[in-house]
Order: sequence, then structure tokens, then C-alpha cells
Amino acid sequence: MTEYDEMVGAIAEVVRSLGKAEVPAGLVITDETRLADDLKLDSLAVMDFVMALENRFDLVIPMDELTEVVSVGDLARLLLGHLKTQSAG
Repeated sequence: MTEYDEMVGAIAEVVRSLGKAEVPAGLVITDETRLADDLKLDSLAVMDFVMALENRFDLVIPMDELTEVVSVGDLARLLLGHLKTQSAG
């Protein structure tokens, strides 16, 4: 399993733990799962979700970078980029 796959799995765990997403029964959260369209995350749920991710990975995600995030895969790449930058600095 790659680092990317592990991040997608971790994001799925956070989504399910918050209970604010309307995850249809049987939906497998993958890198192609869309946060708004598939999980029905509203703006408040997104804020809670981002805070949970920041706590889990001990990093800060700038809000302006989230404007381009549509899918779990987009978010996984963003988080991995921040974690690599953080560990290099």
C-alpha cells in the first residue's frame, strides 16, 4: 500500500468518525469520492472535517488551498504535500 493509499484511507476514517457526512450505505470512499457531491459535506461540516484532519496530522491547512479540493484524492495530495514540507523544514 502506498503512502497515497494510506492517506485516502485515513481521510475516509476521519469522514466516517465525524458522522456529519451523508455516506450512503455501502459507499466505499475512494480517491475519486467527491466531498460535496458524494458525501454531502456542507460548509460547517467541511470546517469540522478540516479541523479533524489538522488535529490528526498535526498540521495547518490554509483555507485558500481548499478551494481547489473536490475529491478525496485532491485532499490526499494536498495533505501529503504539507506533511512532506513540514518534515523537510
